[in-house]
Amino acid sequence: MERIQHEYPMVILKSEREIEKIRASSQIVARTHQHLEKYIVAGITTERLNDLADEFIRQEGAVPSSLGYRGFPKSICTSINEVIVHGIPGARKLKNGDVITIDITVFKDGYHGDSAKTFMIGKVSNLAQKLVQVTKDALRIGIEQAQEGNRLGDIGHAIETFVNKHGFATVRDFTGHGIGRGFHEAPQVLHYGKAGTGLKIKKGMVFTIEPMINVGTHKVRILKDGWTAVTRDGSLSAQFEHTVAITTNGTEVLSQSPVENLC
Repeated sequence: MERIQHEYPMVILKSEREIEKIRASSQIVARTHQHLEKYIVAGITTERLNDLADEFIRQEGAVPSSLGYRGFPKSICTSINEVIVHGIPGARKLKNGDVITIDITVFKDGYHGDSAKTFMIGKVSNLAQKLVQVTKDALRIGIEQAQEGNRLGDIGHAIETFVNKHGFATVRDFTGHGIGRGFHEAPQVLHYGKAGTGLKIKKGMVFTIEPMINVGTHKVRILKDGWTAVTRDGSLSAQFEHTVAITTNGTEVLSQSPVENLC
């Protein structure tokens, strides 16, 4: 996810060959999530999850995009409970009742792929279960609006309307983003806004949709490490993210696992 900016370079439309490269990287991300899932249990440290992901990504012939990006020290982001995004793996152990978002981006053959998922550890509260499901559904609803001829504002409007209906808040400080040769490219994809506004969605666009949804306020606080973003009020947060491409044959979710059901 990218911190919101008010100026951005021109959108780079991707060829079918480029989309194939992004798809290949995105599928490595999907397989990495599948590989990690069996390890995401109470008692494991986020450092161990980072190392498992790094090893798997390199076995797939790719490298983790996050490692060293603008000084980020680890290969994945691990964001627990009130952490919205950019949690840094370390000695902290998962415990029953936690929710954790694992955000993975890889780079292979000149192109990046990106996806994030929130996992529930053991028995979690009913509120946490609802938050995770609403966030996953919000991503699906946003993807449904990512159609050629629509506008980017249609994506954000659909997500925000759905999330508000369930009494949660959509983070505004971070956005989805274009992706390709660059980790973060134009356009920025807001998860809130007005329908019928923003850039028109065109064939060749490739971008992430990645709603970050909070139980309480949408407001964010950055910790002293300069990376970790937490909810201002300490409430729970969840996130789901996919990389999507606008192709001749319609919208494709490049980072979706063959066994994943977005519905």
